[in-house]
Amino acid sequence: MSLKPIRFNAFAMNTVGHQSPGLWTHPRDQSHRYTDPAYWQDLARLLERGRFDGVFLADVLGVYDVHAGSAAAALRHGVQLPLGDPLALVPLMAAATEHLGFGVTCALTYEHPYSFARRISTLDHLTRGRIGWNIVTGYLDSAARNLGLEAQIGHDERYDLADEYLEVVYKLWELSWDEDALRRDKAGRVFTDPAKVHAIRHRGAHYRVPGIHLSEPSPQRTPVLYQAGTSSRGKAFAGRHAECVFVSGPSRQVLRAYVDGVRASALAAGRRAEDVLVYAQALIITGETEAAARAKLDEYRAHIDIEAALTLLSGWTGVDFSRYPRDAMIEYLDTQAGRSALASFSSADPDRRWTVGEAAEFIGLGGRGPVLVGDPAQIAEQLIDWQDATGIDGFNLAYAVAHETFRDVVELVVPELQQRGRYRRDYRPGTLRQQLFGAGSRLNERHAGRKVRLDAPPLENAA
Repeated sequence: MSLKPIRFNAFAMNTVGHQSPGLWTHPRDQSHRYTDPAYWQDLARLLERGRFDGVFLADVLGVYDVHAGSAAAALRHGVQLPLGDPLALVPLMAAATEHLGFGVTCALTYEHPYSFARRISTLDHLTRGRIGWNIVTGYLDSAARNLGLEAQIGHDERYDLADEYLEVVYKLWELSWDEDALRRDKAGRVFTDPAKVHAIRHRGAHYRVPGIHLSEPSPQRTPVLYQAGTSSRGKAFAGRHAECVFVSGPSRQVLRAYVDGVRASALAAGRRAEDVLVYAQALIITGETEAAARAKLDEYRAHIDIEAALTLLSGWTGVDFSRYPRDAMIEYLDTQAGRSALASFSSADPDRRWTVGEAAEFIGLGGRGPVLVGDPAQIAEQLIDWQDATGIDGFNLAYAVAHETFRDVVELVVPELQQRGRYRRDYRPGTLRQQLFGAGSRLNERHAGRKVRLDAPPLENAA
């Protein structure tokens, strides 16, 4: 019986640091070079050498200004600020690699589907079919304010908008251009057959898009679709649309329940359980020996910035943790957001009582995912145990020190997993979707994107 392979994505952001606030101060960390093209190309080559599925580029369109009611702490401590556009990194990294995939985060709430569809098609062309889109609706009020709204749209309303948004882009990507619309006939002086390019005539509650897609069909047409919503509405959305799902789980039991819920949602949407790959966030700290790994952990912990971690946590939860002493018990905070935050980063022990300071220490290294520490054999055992116990397909790996953390994984952990038959030794040819599922470059026939239909033309135009 063949063993289920473990898959890796790298979790990164076009900023200083990312999920380990304060670690940019480590003398070996290179994330201060995030504006240098060579920084990203070096990372891309490293990840491809390690046969990673891809690099997942997170993004936000606002600042973490809940802490003390100001962006000052985020600016002072480099908490995902300053921040560059993730999409601009893709051509740089694609030019340095042949197989590595790119999952880019774009908040649909603030991006019109017509122009967005062209941008993604362009990236799919330029990467030869290696682009994916992480579908998010946004969570920072600061983003909404700076984009002309008083506050965020309500949670369920954002998902209603998202459902229609996906309908629009599916029509543009999948249906506007026929497969044989491009003629490129120099002798006949016909580049595109107009009869094979169709206006989508979309008219809905949120969007009106009457025309054609501006881009010719790209290698995948629709990008690989990623999603990370954890609410019941978010899981239903993932079951219908997502091909890859990211989750941060505090324990194997929590992850198992989440994986089962996502796969059940896919089945309810008329898909198969295996149509969705689930990646769990984790941070790996390893060395040639266990002692070396433990020493590295202690070294990294010395650079955790507690105020920076609380700034990040305040933004995630909407709770201003600057108002609470470090020894305050989080479980006694008088907001639902505070209780939800506890669930996000608590350990597998449901009886543990967390102080504000302890929570900051926890997320200060690797964010809300587990930290796996040990020599390569011990790390391999932990990864296999987490996968076998939860049903996840792989790990979305955060880093502590750029690019040291990923280099340790590539050079120490990947060979160990390969020796155990739990990690691939090479890429298969083809697009990102082919790499992930081995069934071609296009959405499979069970996916919602293959079931959309164009609106009927007006009666006066029907002949």
